[in-house]
Amino acid sequence: MITCFIRYEIDPYKKDAFVQYARNWGQAIPRCGADLVGYFAPHEGSVSTAYGIYHLPDLASYEAYRARLKDDPLGRENYAFSQREKFILREERQFLKLASAPHAELIKP
Repeated sequence: MITCFIRYEIDPYKKDAFVQYARNWGQAIPRCGADLVGYFAPHEGSVSTAYGIYHLPDLASYEAYRARLKDDPLGRENYAFSQREKFILREERQFLKLASAPHAELIKP
């Protein structure tokens, strides 16, 4: 299993546009085959850093997922929306593997 972490630098005056973008991915990404953890918009602290996180079995699965996303109507519209509205200033993508498993159970009071 790999996890894709996307770090966005967004225009702080266009945070609402990023939230709409994130909600659209909330529909398209799972439909195209990735296990979406979520998109995270600034709340406190940095007003310009946001994240998207999802899991896939491997890089070959990632390539197939990206092809499906490119052909997905909402995926295409969301890419066009981000280009038109220019709320994403920078985007960095990293692929990581979980190194801390197995995790201990959470102690409940």
